[in-house]
Amino acid sequence: MTVVPPTMPRVLDAAPRLLFLSQDAACIAAQLQGAAVAASSAAPLRDDISTDEITPVPILTHFDDKLGRYPYTGLRVADAQPIGVDAIKRAGINVVVAGKRYGKGSSREHSPMAEKSAGVRLVIAESFERIYRQNADNIGLYTSTDLGLVARLERGESITVDEIVAGRDDLAAAIVRAGGLLAFGQAHLQDVATADEKPAHPPAAAPCTLFEKIIQRHILSTPVTAANARQGAGVFLRADWRFIHEYYTGMAAHMLHARFGHPLRLVDAARIVVFEDHTSYVDESPNHVKAGIVPNVRVMCQAQRDFVDAYGLRHHRTLTEAQAARDAGGNVAGISHAMMAEHYALPGQVVVGTDSHTPHSGALGCVAFGVGTTDMANAFVTGAVRLTLPASLRVELAGALPPGVTAKDVVLHLLALPDIRSGAGVGKVFEFTGDAVAALSIDERATLTNMTAELGGLTGIVAPDAETVRFLRERRGVDVTIQPWMHSDPDAAYAGRLRVDCTQLSPMVAAPGDPGNGVALSTLAMRPRIDIAYGGSCTAGKREDFDAYHQVLAWAVDRGLRLPDGVTLYLQYGTTAVRDYCVARGYDRTFAAVGARILQPSCGACANCGPGSSTDPGQVTVSAINRNFPGRSGPGSVWLASPPTVMASALAGTLISFAELQARHAG
Repeated sequence: MTVVPPTMPRVLDAAPRLLFLSQDAACIAAQLQGAAVAASSAAPLRDDISTDEITPVPILTHFDDKLGRYPYTGLRVADAQPIGVDAIKRAGINVVVAGKRYGKGSSREHSPMAEKSAGVRLVIAESFERIYRQNADNIGLYTSTDLGLVARLERGESITVDEIVAGRDDLAAAIVRAGGLLAFGQAHLQDVATADEKPAHPPAAAPCTLFEKIIQRHILSTPVTAANARQGAGVFLRADWRFIHEYYTGMAAHMLHARFGHPLRLVDAARIVVFEDHTSYVDESPNHVKAGIVPNVRVMCQAQRDFVDAYGLRHHRTLTEAQAARDAGGNVAGISHAMMAEHYALPGQVVVGTDSHTPHSGALGCVAFGVGTTDMANAFVTGAVRLTLPASLRVELAGALPPGVTAKDVVLHLLALPDIRSGAGVGKVFEFTGDAVAALSIDERATLTNMTAELGGLTGIVAPDAETVRFLRERRGVDVTIQPWMHSDPDAAYAGRLRVDCTQLSPMVAAPGDPGNGVALSTLAMRPRIDIAYGGSCTAGKREDFDAYHQVLAWAVDRGLRLPDGVTLYLQYGTTAVRDYCVARGYDRTFAAVGARILQPSCGACANCGPGSSTDPGQVTVSAINRNFPGRSGPGSVWLASPPTVMASALAGTLISFAELQARHAG
């Protein structure tokens, strides 16, 4: 056994106890029962393990050591869920090994926190999603993409922290060595943002992307990072807006008060926005009611409200139908991402939020990206937001979209591309350009940028133009001037380029299990029956999404069509502004005429937090939401589709495009 000098701290203080997350459920079960399984016997390993599988939504009501009971309780292998409550602790697992794109999906820091609280010290995977790995760094959970460590651990060799951080950028290595971000920030970042509140950097000599130009105008000089850092380096930024929602605020407050005491000194608190947007329908959430955790949710929400009250923070809270009926019309609320675009974000700004769909606001020409709880907690007290400078992909959407083809169809097409499925977009900036993008509204552009989370990217961005100016003036009453620098230079460097001939696209769907399971609907021979149809979420709860819902349903009403027996349709507004727009145009009457249930703004079924989630494994849902990971919206199967396809399928009782439905009823 290797003797480790005392100057080289070890990753494990005990003998390694490995768990290979195999594609064989029996293999996982055997390991948890104490069987020693060789890496070769466990192959192939599970790829694309999402944070929904590591910590399902009901677990997110915990924000302390109780999380250690639940890691991997949502993991699905074939039709089995081989890891139960307390299984990781009981088995003494301290090293977990998996395949590609580990930790994809939600930005929930609960996932690495649950792993660490259960005794896991090291996660080894072929590749990691950016937010997951950054969250792990921030709380002191070690990660590595060096699969060679597995054989060394099996031989009983010690692994040092220096070996774990080898190849990482200097900032990530420093944070890992410090034991986490809060300890690092306390030592190095006090007063950095206030001392350098408006960093001014001259235009770079080399051609730059729009993303790079915005970052140059927000990058901070700190004792440990340089303002002229290059791609791949870790830096800190000044954010124009920081936002958080109820699943993260309690955890952030808990960790901040534990380290710094009461009261906290929040930096630029006027630029912090707090949302209660996930849980307004928790009393009707099959997931939460069945698990008996509605009281936990109430405690979680109260923790956020207490934090808001203690520090006088800006707060938006969504309401149920009963609450909205009692409201005098003054409540302005909705899903955080949509609210940021409707009320706060502007071209050239930096926006960060504790949610993977924060890139939504990139449609306005700003840099918007998701962070974890510790990143946001650190940003609250230092004003500095951590970022590893990424490479960019230029996505040219050439030609005009055919009638009936939407931005959602474009994203599902991109997600199905082999390069994207193999991880080409992980951690990168998706810059959307081309004729089709120029013709899209801001609402449709936001679908593209929102779903860069599913593409694996850091963020998505569209250069601001006349459409941006129109949106801000008409929706927000804000007049902006597009600055001459707000575009990518012609010779800017990209890690890769994708070109899509949009004239050849048709309505798409993604089969259950992963948003990357995309297929052109016209090629799908077997059309599944539909039990539930859902239109809503940050991705598909915008004004123009509801225009699309109404177009299909008004066509149906004109022909005397209603929902068939056995099909339930839910329509959930993204924001109160969208709701008020629909009511003013009479859309709500059309929705009611076909038998839809109309829901007030909230994340709802997309996050398995309200009506529209399935309750039985045999149920099939067609949904306009952004992801369909196992268990994401209940135990049933979820097909992803565009707003028109979702409405058409609801009316037909089977998966179908609006054009196909129209042809069926022609004459």
